[in-house]
Amino acid sequence: MVGDELSGGETQRRAAALLPALAARDDGGVTDLGSAHVLVLGATGGLGGPIARRLAAAGARLTISSRDAARLEAIAAELGSAVVTTVTADLTRPDGPASVVRAATDGAPLTGVVNAAGVVAFGAVENLDDDTLDEVLLLDLVAPVRLARAAIGVLPEGGFLVQVSAVVAEKAMPGMAAYSAAKAGLTAFDAALASELRRRRIRVLDVRPPHTETGLATRPVAGEAPRLPQGLSPDAVAERIVRALADDERDLPSTAFTATPPTPS
Repeated sequence: MVGDELSGGETQRRAAALLPALAARDDGGVTDLGSAHVLVLGATGGLGGPIARRLAAAGARLTISSRDAARLEAIAAELGSAVVTTVTADLTRPDGPASVVRAATDGAPLTGVVNAAGVVAFGAVENLDDDTLDEVLLLDLVAPVRLARAAIGVLPEGGFLVQVSAVVAEKAMPGMAAYSAAKAGLTAFDAALASELRRRRIRVLDVRPPHTETGLATRPVAGEAPRLPQGLSPDAVAERIVRALADDERDLPSTAFTATPPTPS
């Protein structure tokens, strides 16, 4: 997960202007993750793995998905009985997201979906080739839209959809134009979808963490990452996301994250 450091006031102003449709909370309720069946996409990634582990620790049953079958089986073995099923899929294919949702619901009815899959590319726009542009937009924007379209057909009242966007949705970064555009588009899509689904009581949680040490910046599909400040711990970010799920939060801007999880009282 990549992005820059923003002042709290600037980030809040940008987020407020961009996301009028996303309320911070709904009715003050809580979500019982202990009785949930959650589909986690990108479960072998630097953030998806910690999210899956945190959900399993909270008692959730999981369907986990990735395009890397070997790594998927490894995390499934680690999570043990928490895993309902695994799904290997390429989300850039038109039928990829829907096929994952179908496989998950074949295992058990879904309570929620968490999408932590993504790629990044670096470099000036003049050097952005079509293959790179297609890959970034397909996985970071088009696939999440297709996923949402499939998921809302099976999620129950009280269900949830979590989309991991990024801080660049709040402030676009030079040298990351395609990634910034994809994440900003995803965040805008989530805002519109959240309004559409409010009456159905399906929650859409848009997550925009600051730069996080997931290793994504070391594996770009093109270019080379600039020097970045030390990012947040993936486990700290995962803890915050799962806590937001449990507390029925509806928006998670970059300012909602801190470097370490809170100390239990």
